[in-house]
Amino acid sequence: MAKTPVDEHPQKVYGWAATDSSGILSPFHFSRRDNGDEDVTIKILYCGVCHSDLHTAKNEWGFTFYPVVPGHEIVGVVTKTGKNVTKFKDGDRVGVGVIVGSCKSCECCQQDLENYCPKFVFTYNSLYHDGTKTYGGYSDMIVVDQHYVLRFPDNLPSDSGAPLLCAGITVYSPMKYYGITEPGKHLGVAGLGGLGHVAVKLAKAFGLKVTVISTSPNKETEAIDRLGADSFLLSTDAAKIKAALGTMDYIIDTVSGIHPLGPLLGLLKVNGKLITVGLPGKPLELPILPLALGRKLVGGSDIGGMKETQEMLDFCGKHNITADIELIKMDYINTAMERMAKSDVRYRFVIDVANSISK
Repeated sequence: MAKTPVDEHPQKVYGWAATDSSGILSPFHFSRRDNGDEDVTIKILYCGVCHSDLHTAKNEWGFTFYPVVPGHEIVGVVTKTGKNVTKFKDGDRVGVGVIVGSCKSCECCQQDLENYCPKFVFTYNSLYHDGTKTYGGYSDMIVVDQHYVLRFPDNLPSDSGAPLLCAGITVYSPMKYYGITEPGKHLGVAGLGGLGHVAVKLAKAFGLKVTVISTSPNKETEAIDRLGADSFLLSTDAAKIKAALGTMDYIIDTVSGIHPLGPLLGLLKVNGKLITVGLPGKPLELPILPLALGRKLVGGSDIGGMKETQEMLDFCGKHNITADIELIKMDYINTAMERMAKSDVRYRFVIDVANSISK
């Protein structure tokens, strides 16, 4: 007989899980493995709420297997280390992002691109190397191989720093790979949500000119006065869109809903790059003519490897970059999910796990 989640491993854990496609989360008892030689045991303090948590809880991508404990923007304190662990000690403040496992030997892993490893193991809703299921950060503790644990900079707050472990690296990695770091170049950021607002802050730290592109006119003041963008472009204003045609070197598209790509391509200069990091639930139409006529590029990117994620955290620590958050208790999570689906958050929910989860 197969073991239940609570009997699968020795260490008993408490969290919140979705058990069906309603996506409703409720208290859930399960277990985690003992701390191995390469492992770090972490008491979870905070966990960010990512839009992908909502997609997964509701099985909107079609590969959720229940029960699922979401959460991959985890900040906590080390409580135990294995005998081979050299990077961390008890009491260290650390982070865990989207990755908790990879093969460590393929071409991607050898290039510090564990996020593209064919045997990539997600922090939740995935199968670990031993065949058991992974559960995420909406819980009181986690055990992770030291290779996938990140050192948290001293001056980076635990709560508002937590979303950087997904939202931060998701926009930082394509900026570095596609060369979106040259001071003075013009970047458009499509969508001003959890990803977009961090993209604006990172871009300004790199010295870029930034225009926020949004369907929400009420975000103009926030974009410019609060986040430091240079300008704001309302995507439903045909006259302003026309005036902005061919003015941007790059666009990072963070929009997760279904939307047309043609207008964004029109905003790019010749040789411009449109990089998509939002994850719409259905395919988008890609008009080829504007690509060919402007020698433009459409690319994608998915989080980042461990080395680059640590680099991103250190960069954010150096430049005092954090996410703008709304701190919540665990029992508010279902309301938070409903609000997030309506884009009713500025700009990321973070769960105060340590002060709201009790067995």
